[in-house]
Amino acid sequence: MVELEDIEAAAKRIGPLITRTPLLENPAVNERLQGRLLIKAENLQKTGSFKIRGASSRISKLSDAERARGVVAFSSGNHAQGVALAAKHFGVAATIVMPEDAPIAKIAGTRSHGANVVLYDRARESREEIAQNIANETGAILVPPFEDAFIIAGQGSCGLEIAAQAKQMKAELDLFITPTSGGGLASGCGIALKALSPATALMVAEPEGFDDMMHSLARGERCHIEAGAKSICDALLLPTPGEKAFSIIKSVGYSGLAVSDQEVCAAMRVAFSDYKIVVEPGGAVALAAVLSGKVDIKGKTVCVITTGGNVDAKMFSEIITAG
Repeated sequence: MVELEDIEAAAKRIGPLITRTPLLENPAVNERLQGRLLIKAENLQKTGSFKIRGASSRISKLSDAERARGVVAFSSGNHAQGVALAAKHFGVAATIVMPEDAPIAKIAGTRSHGANVVLYDRARESREEIAQNIANETGAILVPPFEDAFIIAGQGSCGLEIAAQAKQMKAELDLFITPTSGGGLASGCGIALKALSPATALMVAEPEGFDDMMHSLARGERCHIEAGAKSICDALLLPTPGEKAFSIIKSVGYSGLAVSDQEVCAAMRVAFSDYKIVVEPGGAVALAAVLSGKVDIKGKTVCVITTGGNVDAKMFSEIITAG
C-alpha cells in the first residue's frame, strides 16, 4: 500500500526532473459555469504529460546493477515518452513497445529521447507479452505504466502540488476530477488529497465505451470492457483497471463518469480558446465532464487535470476548426 510519506519521498527524488505545472483559472469560464474551475495543466509537463512523474520515480529506485540491464515498457505514447526521458536522465537504455497506430507525435517524441521503439498491432498482438519476452531475452527491467508502488507514488506528486497550489490560491476544493485508464494517477492523487484535503470529493472520468473504472467502482470489483468500442482518446483505451490501482481508488472513495468523443472535442476547443493550452483527447475527459454539464459546479470549487498534450497537429487542427 502506498502512503502519503511514499508520495512525499517520490516528489523529492523526482523534483529535478519534472516541472511544477500551473493551476490555471479563467474568470470568464467561471462566470459561465457559476463556479470556480481550476485546471492542473499536466499537458505542460515535460514530455507533454504527467507520466514522467511515475516513470522517473520508478527508474530512480533501480540499483546500479538493474540500470546496467536497461528497462522495457509498453505504452500508447505518454508513458513511453516518460520512461524514455527518465531513462536518458539516469543513463539507462530503454526499449518501448508501442502500438503502430499511436499518434506520430508520441512515437517521434519517444525516439527523440533515445529509446528503441518496437511497434505492434494492438488488434492482434499483446503488448504485455511482447514486453515480457524482451525482458526475458535481454534481462531488462519492466517499468509498468501503473501497477507499481513507485509509479503510483510518483504520480501522486501531482496531488501534492494541487493541494499546495489550491491553498496558495485560497481555494477549498469541493471536487477533484482526473482522467483515468489503468489508475496510477487517480490512485496516487487520491492518497495525497485524502490526506491533505479530506473534504474534497474524488471522481474519475473516462471515454464512453472504455468506462471500465466507472463500472468497476459501481460493482465494487474490477470489470472488463468487451472489444468493439472506439474512441479518439488513445491514451485511455485499456479494457480493465489495474489491480493495485483499483484497490486504492476504491478505498479512497472515488466515483466515476464517462464522456463522449464529442464532449471531449468541445473541451479541447475551450482549453485552446480560453486557457491557451493544447490538450490531447484523453487528457481532456475530466475537463469535458465539467464543461458538458455532467458535473454541475455551480457554487463549488472544482479541480480537473488535463493529463496530456501530445496530439498530432492534423487531428488537433481538425478538432479545433470543427467548432
